[in-house]
Amino acid sequence: MALSDSDREYLETNHSAAMITVGGDGRPKVARVAVTVVDGKLWSSGTADRARTKRLRSDPRCTLFVFDSGWSWLTLETTVRLLEGPDVAELSLRLFRVMQNRPEGDLNWFGTNIDEEAFMKLMIDEGRLIYEFDVERTYGTH
Repeated sequence: MALSDSDREYLETNHSAAMITVGGDGRPKVARVAVTVVDGKLWSSGTADRARTKRLRSDPRCTLFVFDSGWSWLTLETTVRLLEGPDVAELSLRLFRVMQNRPEGDLNWFGTNIDEEAFMKLMIDEGRLIYEFDVERTYGTH
């Protein structure tokens, strides 16, 4: 399912989300994440060793609850594809440039500005990967 224009517009200005995955016991597990649209695809960042990544390897279903500072929200029922491998540093750079609205120059990482080369090395050192969400259904009050 493609995102509607309204969904896409909301996601371009609202990056705060709760990511709900399915635990081994069948219970929903929630983590706060940031999401954004990169080249028409909905992405978020994670690491290989995170619990949510391990759950997604077993069951790729995921629900995102994206919210603003008021009362509007958007829910997306998705299936997740993990983007990993040698190009993950470059993919992460694209993701964070869009999310931080910094098409060039330094990026912010936990309150510190770092250059592109240091940022990409950090993505590799941290074992970063990209969650790519295939959206199956959306609803909300946006």
